Amino acid sequence: MVGGILINVNPGKTKSALEAIRKIEGIKYAYAVFGRYDIVAMIDVQDIDQAAATVIDKIGSVDGVVKTETLIKTNL
Repeated sequence: MVGGILINVNPGKTKSALEAIRKIEGIKYAYAVFGRYDIVAMIDVQDIDQAAATVIDKIGSVDGVVKTETLIKTNL
């Protein structure tokens, strides 16, 4: 299952949050971006439960992360 994660962080925390997110298992890549979000990451995981654990437990616990929005790819 592939998904995109749009991440907001506290001011001044983008670099450290990005470094931590890049180390999380299942994260294929993560980049700092300009605009409404601070970081965009792509995940590749086995199922929705693993996606939820990655986003909620791992990314959500990174220092500075305040909000995420996850977009899951479908096979339509």
